[in-house]
Amino acid sequence: MSRKKTGKARVLKSKTVFRGPVFRVMSDFVEEPTGVCTRRDVVRHPGSVVVLAVDESGRTPHILLERQFRYCANRFLWELPAGTRDPGETELAGARRELLEETGYKAITWKRIFKFYVSPGFVDETMAIFLAQGLIAGPAQPEEDERIECRMVPLPEAMKMVTRGTICDAKTIAGVLWLASSARLAPEPR
Repeated sequence: MSRKKTGKARVLKSKTVFRGPVFRVMSDFVEEPTGVCTRRDVVRHPGSVVVLAVDESGRTPHILLERQFRYCANRFLWELPAGTRDPGETELAGARRELLEETGYKAITWKRIFKFYVSPGFVDETMAIFLAQGLIAGPAQPEEDERIECRMVPLPEAMKMVTRGTICDAKTIAGVLWLASSARLAPEPR
């Protein structure tokens, strides 16, 4: 009979093997709560924010998507606005900053809808997804290396983009599916 283990890993030895402007890579020797002693190579990241910006002024909700080239995927991807939190920045402040920088939009109401680990097998990065509503358009303020195309996409079309593989970014898939699920759960107008 196995018993449930709780607690955290104990770091026996740790070494920084790479340090970059956004993340660092650690090689840690640890004793896990299960009793396993092993080496774990970990990408340490400050965390990211994601914005599910929704315009509900029409009959169908529209999602603000952006298209940009992603070198790691070696292709253009449709995504929700997102980015890394700055040092000392709260998740909400980061979400507001990213939405404005990348799209030019501001939002009247904000709500964190969920937070998840990106790939907990080797990265400690978390992503917090915020629902932004009451959108106000303005000029984008992209970083020097960003070339971003923005488009409002009706929720049914965004769902088709997910099922056809046009949207293949995990954070965007999660946000679109959450919104579609929430829309189905909402009470019908009388």
